[in-house]
Amino acid sequence: MPVKIARVHATPLNVPLEYSAGGVRRSTSLSACHVEVETADGLVGHGLTAITEEEVAAGIINAVAGPALVGMDAMNHEAAWNKLYWLLCPRGQTGYGMHAVAALDVALWDLKGKALGQPVWRLLGGARSKVPVYTTFGFNFLDRDALAEAARACVAEGFGHLKMVVGHGALQRRDEPRPLGEVIREDALRVRAVREAVGAQPSLYIDANCSLDGFHAEKLALSVRDCDIAFFEEPVTQNDVRLMADLRRRTGMAVAAGQNEGLAFRFRDMLTAGAVDYVQPNVVISGGFTQAAKIAGMAEAYNVPMANGGAFPLHNMHLHAGLAHGGRVEWHLVAVEMMRKLYRDIPEPRDGWLELPEAPGLGFEPDRASIAEIAKLPCSAGKGKG
Repeated sequence: MPVKIARVHATPLNVPLEYSAGGVRRSTSLSACHVEVETADGLVGHGLTAITEEEVAAGIINAVAGPALVGMDAMNHEAAWNKLYWLLCPRGQTGYGMHAVAALDVALWDLKGKALGQPVWRLLGGARSKVPVYTTFGFNFLDRDALAEAARACVAEGFGHLKMVVGHGALQRRDEPRPLGEVIREDALRVRAVREAVGAQPSLYIDANCSLDGFHAEKLALSVRDCDIAFFEEPVTQNDVRLMADLRRRTGMAVAAGQNEGLAFRFRDMLTAGAVDYVQPNVVISGGFTQAAKIAGMAEAYNVPMANGGAFPLHNMHLHAGLAHGGRVEWHLVAVEMMRKLYRDIPEPRDGWLELPEAPGLGFEPDRASIAEIAKLPCSAGKGKG
């Protein structure tokens, strides 16, 4: 029997957060677009997209994409994805439209799991029932001493893989004035402080969030090469494929990228150019589970490993548990605080591993009362992307 879609609704959210690390307490906010897809029989699936303008993504879903899905069979995720692609991204656009597709696709997989009584990770293949995690702890508001303290705390909690931010919006902020050379000199000292604090054993990742040019990314990579960096994530602006390939060749440092890419051809280009050592599709951005699974297949064909980048481990854990080519999932400490405000009964990592739920669908449910209160707050006006 078809599982007919009867209603689709998106809610833009700018979630206020309090976060503590290294003895420093910080107030911030992260934006997200929460989506619900309801069937004629009253079954509800939920999805999410983030690292975008939440009100724009919600507007696309409520005005264009959602109405296009009404009447379709929620079980036919390929048909739905194909329809949304040609509706929103017919010329290969990779922006807001693909964020909307991602949120809706995640909701449809949640619906499918609930209709079939299976968790999403089993529907995707059931390769493993738990996934390894790394934790993102090293944010730009922490000074060197606080970074070191926060890193030691993460190791004490059982995390053996740590990620810290570098670059800190360097290109965007260069006219403050804030010379890029000064930024990466300080970054090198910060990386060294963390490595000295935790010793040689934990893996250490650095992430520039596309905030550096090729020259300064290379200088930073060379200056911290003796700190045994496991990978350099999004090292250069625009995920420039040529620059990332050059960086790998000239520094010998592993490069990871892909969390903010909307369409599969961008991953193809990275792989064929030898630009990455890890691909990082994120299901709440990169077209949902339907496209992320295909990207994983490409990566496997190239024998290039995957890792979750861009946070949102509660959704991405299903991809990495479902597929044999899955990898490590990002436990981003600020994004996880947002998840705790939006959802009930979320799993928590233990000794560096995250157990997958056996409950149908995504295995966790929205806290609708909390979401309704947050929805009353002003949107982020572009400032909630983290």
